[in-house]
Formats: sequence, C-alpha cells, structure tokens
Amino acid sequence: MNIVPEIAAAEDELAFWRRDLHAHPELGFEEVRTADFVAQKLAEWNIEVHRGLAGTGVVGTLHGRERGGSVGLRADMDALPLTELNSFAHASKSAGKMHACGHDGHTTMLLGAAQHLARTRQFRGTVQFIFQPAEEGLGGGDRMVKEGLFDQFPVDSVYGLHNWPGMPLGTIGVRPGPMMASADLIDIEVRGKGGHGALPHLAVDPIVVAAHIVTALQTLVSRSTDPLQSAVVSITAIEGGQAHNVIPERVQMRGTVRTFSPTVRDMLESGIQRVAGGVAAGLGAQAVVRYRRLFPVLQNAVRQVGIAVRAATAVVGAGNVFDAIEPIMGSEDFAFMLEAKPGAYVFLGQDGTPGSCMVHNPRYDFNDALLPIGASYWVSLVEQVLNL
Repeated sequence: MNIVPEIAAAEDELAFWRRDLHAHPELGFEEVRTADFVAQKLAEWNIEVHRGLAGTGVVGTLHGRERGGSVGLRADMDALPLTELNSFAHASKSAGKMHACGHDGHTTMLLGAAQHLARTRQFRGTVQFIFQPAEEGLGGGDRMVKEGLFDQFPVDSVYGLHNWPGMPLGTIGVRPGPMMASADLIDIEVRGKGGHGALPHLAVDPIVVAAHIVTALQTLVSRSTDPLQSAVVSITAIEGGQAHNVIPERVQMRGTVRTFSPTVRDMLESGIQRVAGGVAAGLGAQAVVRYRRLFPVLQNAVRQVGIAVRAATAVVGAGNVFDAIEPIMGSEDFAFMLEAKPGAYVFLGQDGTPGSCMVHNPRYDFNDALLPIGASYWVSLVEQVLNL
C-alpha cells in the first residue's frame, strides 16, 4: 500500500473529522453544519472557498505552482432519513437521520486530499474540490450543474468515488461505459368503485386491479426487454383501504425502474403507461401513471477510466485494481456531472471490519481504515491528471 506519508500520519485526525460528521448527519439541502465544517477547513488551508451552489454546496479552488489544466473532484455530504441502530460513541445525535451511505467518509477523504495538496501544491493547473449536497434522491448534482458549476469553476474532467462494502478493503473497482443504472420513479393511482366487502359485484375493486398490474408489469422485463439488456421494474408500495369490510375507491402504488440503456428506459416508460392503463381498463377501472425520471445512467469515459486505474494502481497496487467490474443497478446523481464533463467514478472496497454491512443499513458505519487510502487516491489522481 503506497499511502501518502503525510496523510498516513494524519489518519487519527481524519477519523476524528469523519466521526464528528457521522454524529451530526444532515439531510439533503439541509447540510448547513457540514458545509460550515468543510468551508472552515478549506479556508484554514488557504483554499479559495465558494458557497451557495445548490443551497448548501461548497467548492474549493486550489491553484498549483504552474499554469495547466483543471480537474474536478467531487464528494457528497448528505445523510439518509434513517434511525441509526449503532451504539458506539459517534452514533447519530439527530433522531431519524443517519450517515448510512458513507458520505461522511467521502467528505473526509476529499478534505484529507485537499489539506495535503494545499500544503504541497506539486501540480500544474487547478483543482476544484466539489462538495455536493443532496445526493440521496434529491438531485443535488443536477442542481449544481444547472446553477452553473462548470461555468463558474471550469474543469477539463471530473471524478467521483463511493465506498463499497462488497469489496475487500484496499481494492478499487471501475469500468468504462455504464457503471450505475438510471433511476426513475413510478406513481400509479388505481381508480375503482368503492363498496361493501361482501358485495364485490357492486364495486370495482382497485386492490385486485393493482395486484394484476404488479404481475403484468413484470412482463415488460421478461418479454419486452432484449434478454441481453438489463432492467428492473419494482413496485415497492401499495396503499389502499382502511377497513375489513370496505372495498376502497382508490389504491396508490409506487415503485422504481432501473436500466443501463436509454432505449430500454424509453420503452419501459411508455410500456408502464400502456400496461397499467390497459390492465385497469380491462377490469373496469382506471390507472393514472406518473413517471418521473430521476437520475440518468452513470457513464464513465474510457480515457478517464484509464487515468483512474493508473492513479489507483499507484496507491494500492495493480493486483488490487479491477478495471472491468460488473455494473450495479444502484444509481448516482454524479451521473449529471458526467453528462456535462468526461470523467470516471470508482468504488473503494471497505470490507474488513467486524459486522460490516451494506450501505443504507441502520447498522452501517464507514470503515475509517479506508480514509488514508481514499485521500491518497485523490492525490494520486491529481498527479496523473495534472501531469507532474
């Protein structure tokens, strides 16, 4: 492991920052304390601090010793609306809020890299440290781009990362092309005719209609999607009715759609409208579908993947870098930044602690042993991109 010595020496300090952030989680667009913490640290290191993009976003600008290119490094800051079940000293102090995805670690790793790069400035050009709010389903990345992120802070390329409990500590994975799926939301209201539970022939039961819609929607994957493509259509919530003997008037359904292909995405959107409406009509009801596109497919650029692989190899060694990992059906709003600029997004393995679990789990905690690895990766990446 080729950890930057100064970063290795600061490991305890990084862990202190990370645990402080973990204990004080803030939801999307509410990251006031977190943004203050980030801005204060950047200012201490004489990095230019800019605030206000997407409300709570922070951008730090650092110039090297010579003129050159420019690169953006992005970390997300927000927590999840989840009640933490851990009992350690740095567990969440905010009821119903938790850093269950490791954004506290992502913020800390980028701060660790910023501290080192500000001290050494051994690069040509400019680094933009992008601390993004509201990644968890709220599209903070999209908002930063729309509010002029890359107009105000120009970059030639942009990079992101995420811890990944499914990979061993000290490994780094990436792939060119699609790496994470698009994410869309479905809301379906089934409108029937309410009535007595003992007299179903005088009603149009929207619960039965909803059940048929759930089943029929799966044919969009099994029979309408090319078998060589990937797609997920999941109905994750059905709400309707309040009494044992009353057939309700309406049922609400919610779900998500994931795919790696814009063509498949278009097909699924129109197919869900057609299938839900057709099934409902065939059973004497109506289905009103609202389809919302949330995040696009996260697409890594080939050239930038090569740069990321070289940077990762310099830190963890060639045997611990995987450049053709399988894509996952999870989504990431860093995809909006990659639509605007070429770049690469990598996974950092963090398995290795007792009781480790996947992200979005109420017992999750970021592995602090990853902090110096991730910070060193960022430093190595700047060296690769800005050509020492």
